Amino acid sequence: MSMPGGWMTMRSLTRDSSVKNAPLKPGTTKRVLGYAGPFRRPLIAFLVMVIIDALMVIATPLILREIVDKGVLHRDTSLVVWLAVAAAVVAILDAGLGVGERWLSALIGEGLIYDLRREVFAHVLRQPIAFFTRAQTGALVTRLNSDVIGAQTAFTSVMSNVVSNAVSLAVIVTAMAVLSWQLTLAALVLVPLFLIPTRIIGRRVAGLTRNQMIENADLGARMTERFNVAGALLVKLFGRPETEHREYAERAGKVRDYGIALALQRSVFLVGLTLLASLATAMVYGIGGVMAARGTLTVGTLLALAALLARLYLPLTQLSNVRVDVMSALVSFERVFEILDLRPMVRESADAVALPDGPLDVRFEDVEFSYPDADQVSLASLQTVQSGDDGASSQVLKGLSFVARPGEMVAIVGPSGAGKTTISALVGRLYDPTSGAVRIGGVPLTGVSDVSLRDRVGMVTQDAHMFHDTIGANLRYARPDATDAELHAALQAANISDLVDRLPHGLDTLVGDRGHRLSGGEKQRLAIARLLLKAPSVVVLDEATAHLDSESEAAVQRALDTALEGRTSLVIAHRLSTVRAADQILVVEAGRIVEHGRHAELLAAEGLYAELYRTQFAEAPTPA
Repeated sequence: MSMPGGWMTMRSLTRDSSVKNAPLKPGTTKRVLGYAGPFRRPLIAFLVMVIIDALMVIATPLILREIVDKGVLHRDTSLVVWLAVAAAVVAILDAGLGVGERWLSALIGEGLIYDLRREVFAHVLRQPIAFFTRAQTGALVTRLNSDVIGAQTAFTSVMSNVVSNAVSLAVIVTAMAVLSWQLTLAALVLVPLFLIPTRIIGRRVAGLTRNQMIENADLGARMTERFNVAGALLVKLFGRPETEHREYAERAGKVRDYGIALALQRSVFLVGLTLLASLATAMVYGIGGVMAARGTLTVGTLLALAALLARLYLPLTQLSNVRVDVMSALVSFERVFEILDLRPMVRESADAVALPDGPLDVRFEDVEFSYPDADQVSLASLQTVQSGDDGASSQVLKGLSFVARPGEMVAIVGPSGAGKTTISALVGRLYDPTSGAVRIGGVPLTGVSDVSLRDRVGMVTQDAHMFHDTIGANLRYARPDATDAELHAALQAANISDLVDRLPHGLDTLVGDRGHRLSGGEKQRLAIARLLLKAPSVVVLDEATAHLDSESEAAVQRALDTALEGRTSLVIAHRLSTVRAADQILVVEAGRIVEHGRHAELLAAEGLYAELYRTQFAEAPTPA
């Protein structure tokens, strides 16, 4: 006799039993039930089908009893045929119910996954940039995949298993007791012998499964880091493919060993349960056979009891793990809620307004800023390595005040760590100032709508990111409705149209992971073309030419001249040669503006700017 539902039994045993004692936040269960609202009717229909399906468990054994006792033994062929037809109808109904249950389960489960993923994805994108600098990308992806799917099981697998198994067990035991309380009692005496190995082997299997999942996750993270362009380049440049292969093989070997151990434990478990179920069946046939021979039990009743016994142990096993299953689902929900409850530090106010039309000025009014602590912007569970910076952050900007008038180019220069990039981040509202105000067009950014700010302010960073997509798709990220003619016009203005035109696929050329198929200068000019397509009123350039060679810098600078024309612009520059024509140069040191003026004025002042300029442009001494 084979053990029915063996795989489902093993699946239940692989749950990590440690979650059953995990503390849940108050209100988690109530909050979970709130997600059932949109699926109320499908849920009711699903539960009704599950209960009916569970009740039908005893139908076939009882029909079998009637076939033998009233049909075969009384030689009533007509009754045998009709009862056989009834058994076939029950089988057809059971199959139909099974299809209906799976359809409703998919409807509810996939709908819940869709709702949760959409909600979590949108919420994560609203987090400040500091959140992404601390959170591990793989951990975030896990929340959107594994944990959301784990939460979904609360509405489908766990719920259906609990209801179905509870009803099935009650109906089976009742039916067996009605048919023969003696044999039912004898069968239940063997239940401890059935559940004890379930507990022992279950703990071993859960531990092995947990270790295998950890090793698999490590393999996945390792492949993700080594298979992207930057990781593969590092491996090749430092010549360590043999080391990488050996370390990967070691981890893969651990996964293999855990897999073999799991297969052995599962085989022993299933063989043992099959043996126990066979012994129980043999006992029923032995005792029941004696009772049938003495006339105290009919042959049909004996066969019905044996059939019901085969359906008894699976519900018992799965219900013994019900707390673990329910807690696993709730813990998954709680991990999802942990993300949803993380309130973004930078968020749109309820009375946000659009920026005024026309040219805009940028004004910093006594701005002070310190980067937020880890617990303010992220979650410890999303950081696999402790940051070590739990203390108060040092102050980056200290009483910063300046004005960039409409159409004016303001350059911001200074030594590394002076706070230049922080200023650009505040203009794009990637952060809010600790105190003071940043205004554009006279409106404080904390009161500007997100859509208006993104439409009117554009930024190019020193490492312009490109998605693994075509040139056209990357450009249209700024304006999805842009025509090919408008794309070509932006490329022309960015001084890169000739290159794109020479490519065999033109705008349909794939740029590769993070744009690695392009040179640094080409990628920067594409980013400028994307900026021009957006046509913002305020432009922020954060060291857009910092890491380019002279030829690429000259090409990018020509493109920037077009991009900045007629726009209010803040240019953060390391190379002072790119800002000599600025209307105003701000020299920042230790979070303060220590000098300001035009290029010639600052050189004449013989201050920090002149020192930085001489350091960059000092001529090498002539050899004797």
